[in-house]
Formats: sequence, C-alpha cells, structure tokens
Amino acid sequence: MTDLEDELASLMRAAQAGDAGAYRRLLAALADMLRRWVRRELSRQGYEIAEAEDIVQETLLAIHLKRGSWDPDRAILPWLRAVTRHKLIDNLRRRGRRIMVPVDDIMETLAAPEPEETLSTEALDRHLATLPPGQSQVVRAISIDGLSPSETAKKLTLSEGAVRVALHRGLAALSRAAQRSEQ
Repeated sequence: MTDLEDELASLMRAAQAGDAGAYRRLLAALADMLRRWVRRELSRQGYEIAEAEDIVQETLLAIHLKRGSWDPDRAILPWLRAVTRHKLIDNLRRRGRRIMVPVDDIMETLAAPEPEETLSTEALDRHLATLPPGQSQVVRAISIDGLSPSETAKKLTLSEGAVRVALHRGLAALSRAAQRSEQ
C-alpha cells in the first residue's frame, strides 16, 4: 500500500470507530482526490468538467452512506474508485451525450437521403407464399397490416403465444431466404 492509501485507510478505520475529527480529515482529503479523478475522467470521455463538483458531492455522499461496506482488511483505493466510477456513470447516464452543432454549419456536408428499397406487392406475395400458411398470415397481419399480436390472435383465432411463435419463425425463415439470395 502507498502512504496515501495507508493514511486514508487509517482515517476510515478511525471514522468507523466513531472519531469525528478523523472523519472530517478523511472527507477533506477525499474531496481533493475525487475532484482530480472525476475531472480527469470527464475530460478523457470528452465531457465538460463543469459537472465535476456535482459528481464529487454525490460520491462523497455515497461514501458516507456506504462506508460500512468497506472491509478494513482490504485496500481502500479500489473501493473508493469503484464508488466514484459508479457515481460518474450514473451522472453521465442521466445527462446523456448531447453535442450541439448548428445544422447551418454542416448543411453542405449532409448527404441526401437514400431512397428506401421497397418490394413490389408481387415480390412480397411471392416471399410470403414460401412460408407455411399460418406463418404467412401472422407475418402479413403484424408486419404489413400493422395489427398487434393480440389483435392478430383474435383475428386468426390463435393464442398470443402461438402468434408470437409463428411471427418469429416466419421472420426467421424470410431472413434465411434473403441471406441465401444475397450469396
């Protein structure tokens, strides 16, 4: 263990034993260390470091609440890093990744949308005809007519489970047929 880790572990043990002064010194030492960790990770991930203080405060609160879960016989830095990493991930998930770029600045580089390939009605009927009748009816009802599985079940007098199985098998068969035709 490093000197820092020995000091932090000693302070945490004393804090767990009820020493309020040791706990204050621990939190002060952790705050500076956590700020460095969080800022470095935010920067590495391409985020603004403005959110660092919120994450540090959330991490300190989590350490306070979870301090009883730290095993005094184990190294403290890996435990601290794990708590910090989880709080950082939680914060980034809540925020999401938002990059704002004015569309006017990149308008000329945007590609025109490619036309969607669509099957003719005859080609679609030909592909569906390769399926067993039950699968074909289910695939047509859900994928083409837009019915829900429960609506399809009522229309075809099947259970919803049977509809889901038929849909899965029908789509899988169509997928295999499409893969064979591409080869």
